[in-house]
Amino acid sequence: MRMRKKKNLIPRMERCERLLIKDPYIMPGKWRDLYPEKNQPRDINPESGDKRRELRLEIGCGKGGFTAETAKLNPDILLIGLEVVPEAIVVAMERCMDLNPSNAYFIRADAGQLDQFFAPDEIDCIYLNFSDPWPGNRHAKRRLTHGNFLKIYRQILKSGGKIQFKTDNQPLFEFSLTELPKYGFELSDITWNLHEHGVSDIMTDYEAKFYQQGLPICRLIGTMRE
Repeated sequence: MRMRKKKNLIPRMERCERLLIKDPYIMPGKWRDLYPEKNQPRDINPESGDKRRELRLEIGCGKGGFTAETAKLNPDILLIGLEVVPEAIVVAMERCMDLNPSNAYFIRADAGQLDQFFAPDEIDCIYLNFSDPWPGNRHAKRRLTHGNFLKIYRQILKSGGKIQFKTDNQPLFEFSLTELPKYGFELSDITWNLHEHGVSDIMTDYEAKFYQQGLPICRLIGTMRE
């Protein structure tokens, strides 16, 4: 993501510092400890008595529109937004400060480091929203749905964990439809026009713009199998 340099970036980052995990390398296995203590006791799964809250990760959260809304509307989950661009992540954190959900945090880092930030089987769901398509075969390995990244996701996702992938780029979608099953992800909820009959999901900033322009949004869910 390319963005203009933000004025007063450092003081703005400092105002949001409670949402930024500065040392994610010490966090594997500890992420759920971030959830507010007062909200911990209730059983998440009444049938099993499982108190493990869902831990979700958005890779490339950009300006955080999806992150903030998802966290606000799903108070029982813990949502981590990962973004490498400081000018984007500061806007994402400011949005969360405005909406004030207590279940969203951020990491400024690259997706290739995820296996250093999360323990095996720790993540329930990964969101990939409008990732860079990296057109051309020579750039394929940079795509976030390439096997190199899918191998990393398999390390941190629990068995049965999901990847939700949305894009406006049809060649990238076609690539992903082929790539995910190669690495043990069972595909479902495949659509080439997600909002054909009206808005049906929380939108990112890009997504809202594309929707207003009448561009179709592709979406799939990949479930990790053994």
